[in-house]
Amino acid sequence: MKRLLLSISVLAMVCGTAHAQSFLDKIKDRAKDAAEQNIGNKVEKGVNDLLDGKVGKKDKNNKAWTCDECGKTGNSGQFCEDCGAKMPGGEPAPAAKPAPKKQVESAYAKSDFVPGDEIFFDDPVEGERLGEFPSHWDFLGGEECEIMTIDGKQAIKLSGWFSDIAPLMKEENYLPEEFTVEFDVWSNPTGGSSNNDHIDLVLRSDEYSDYCVFVALNPAFNELSQTDGPTTLDYSFYSPGVDIRNGTTPGDNVQKLIEPDSWLHVAASFNKRAFKYYVNGVRMVNLPNVARPTRMLLRSVSNCDEKDRFFIKNVRLAKGAVPLYDRLASEGKIVTYAITFETGKADLKPESMVEINRIAKLMQENPGLEFEVQGHCDATGSDKVNDPLSQKRAEAIVAALVEQGIAESRLTQVGKGSHEPIASNSTDEGRAKNRRVEFVKK
Repeated sequence: MKRLLLSISVLAMVCGTAHAQSFLDKIKDRAKDAAEQNIGNKVEKGVNDLLDGKVGKKDKNNKAWTCDECGKTGNSGQFCEDCGAKMPGGEPAPAAKPAPKKQVESAYAKSDFVPGDEIFFDDPVEGERLGEFPSHWDFLGGEECEIMTIDGKQAIKLSGWFSDIAPLMKEENYLPEEFTVEFDVWSNPTGGSSNNDHIDLVLRSDEYSDYCVFVALNPAFNELSQTDGPTTLDYSFYSPGVDIRNGTTPGDNVQKLIEPDSWLHVAASFNKRAFKYYVNGVRMVNLPNVARPTRMLLRSVSNCDEKDRFFIKNVRLAKGAVPLYDRLASEGKIVTYAITFETGKADLKPESMVEINRIAKLMQENPGLEFEVQGHCDATGSDKVNDPLSQKRAEAIVAALVEQGIAESRLTQVGKGSHEPIASNSTDEGRAKNRRVEFVKK
């Protein structure tokens, strides 16, 4: 347009006559008409783009574009800032980060955690009525606690600023000299630092102090925790004859174990005076001289706006484990509760690798040892379901041992269903004992 006007001006200066002026006016009119036509074309294109949903789209060399998937405007990168969809004509969206299942299994295969043999409290949090207080627990204080569903599974939700719950037991002091504690915690993708948002395992005893061991874990995985510093795991404990001691596990050691929107498996063991604490099979705390606890509680503390952040399930207390070879020598078989599966499936949980690795090591050290691997169920469900399920679970265990280098010829698998109970199926504890795996020496 500027070049056109410049040419017109030059022509006017050269001609300098009325006729030239008249010619100049005609050219101006034509230029005006052309400009108006150009504007009209742009307006028409803009209306068409609006009707076609293309308003705001730019090619990859421009700054802003509108997403076809969610309608977000003003995007400046190759992918939508709201839904992550790729820009039209841009590069493909990056693949979602896969769940680190193999990494977790590897950690468990190297873990020194040994689950207890005799279960005296077991709550998978199944079959409960939604919105009600969990039937196997006592409420010690704080705000509400109820059964909810998350990740398609029932769990205990601990709400508000804080909540304290404890296993509902007949005796006040029920923890033996050697025991293990296990539970699953939901890794919530929102929350603050470990100083004001955490789920705690508290072991208590009136004989020594209000608590013997206090471990605070923040299972949140978010940008805030990464910006302010990785999530930490803080602990305090009482040692006989010594004041309360405090410690902190380095944050990067904890953060790398946490994935958003997933379950963390937490475990602890106490052996007369030694206490160990594990997250997904990795030992995080090792205390050599701790006062003996006699009872436990789980506590949630939340100081952020989102109060409903902590969910737990699969809580289990068991007496300390007897060495595998001692059990085999005295009974001719190994009965274990440490090999567990997803509900109603033959999929091994990652924490099962602890026991499978121990069995594999025992067989490697004793080349002549052969086992019949038996899967047992409780009486929940019909034989039509339990019999094939127990068989598939036995086969899954054999397959896992073969992966550990054990010759398949040394193993056979048998599904026993619910036909050989060792305890009453009328109680939760009895059903927990019946859900077992047996390695019977051949």
